[in-house]
Amino acid sequence: MSGNESTLERGLNQSLHRSARNRSRSRNHEGTTERPARAHSSGLGGAPIVALPEPDLRLSQDAEWFLVKRDGEWQQVRFHDYAEIYKVHGLYEKIFYRILKCDSPTVVCNALHAELKREGVSPQTLRVFDCGAGNGMVGEQLKKMGVESVVGIDILPEAREAARRDRPSVYLDYFVMDLTAIAAGERQTLSNFRLNCLTCVAALGFEDIPVAAFAQAASLIEVGGWLAFNIKDEFVRDPAKSEFARLIRVAFENGVLEQKSSFRYVHRLATDGKPLEYVTIVARKRGELFSQIPNVTV
Repeated sequence: MSGNESTLERGLNQSLHRSARNRSRSRNHEGTTERPARAHSSGLGGAPIVALPEPDLRLSQDAEWFLVKRDGEWQQVRFHDYAEIYKVHGLYEKIFYRILKCDSPTVVCNALHAELKREGVSPQTLRVFDCGAGNGMVGEQLKKMGVESVVGIDILPEAREAARRDRPSVYLDYFVMDLTAIAAGERQTLSNFRLNCLTCVAALGFEDIPVAAFAQAASLIEVGGWLAFNIKDEFVRDPAKSEFARLIRVAFENGVLEQKSSFRYVHRLATDGKPLEYVTIVARKRGELFSQIPNVTV
């Protein structure tokens, strides 16, 4: 790579002022960074009482946890124990969206929508593959955008159960599947949807969706199709910390992806009240991502 900054880096650097504004706003959310943690009562569709760690207990993002009161007993749950969280109606939304102010499904979908409008493409023409679909919050935003065909996939059966329970009309179909071990018949089933857009929100960088799985998902998207995803800022900036940083950088440099937009923003607050910065990227597919990864084939 030359000494010149990449296209992705230029896009990120141009968005620093947006990040600063978001950081300022995040620190003003109900005084979150200054008040000690406390229990949060129910109020989201019967979701149970939860409690966060004290703010001075500074946890790394992949080690964060909360307490939930169920049947009169407190239970500790890791943030990344999605299977357990999805079992309780409204718990995911309460922790991440109501308390920690996450709005990434809206942010990523709005970014995609803006690029579609810029190129005169109707959302109704999209056939979206929502990778790491969870309980359907991204799919719900896509439907609000005007997308008529959304296919979900997640490795957790609990995610599909939650999506069908909480948002039963969002997905045309929803698959429980490991994309790193996809069978020929499964691949053909997905190919039959003629997918032309991939979304992946809050699922990259912490081994939830490995690089090989993301590349497999992208391989199902028609050439010329769209990709809209987010990833933690440090995973994009430092190739030593993330295979995704290396993949994305090489894909843009080699023309496999054509970047349309990228910007930093506050994904959510950490349990200590500090903002967690992510990057939203919207791109067009011009080649195959798996061609940029050694020893990965379709």
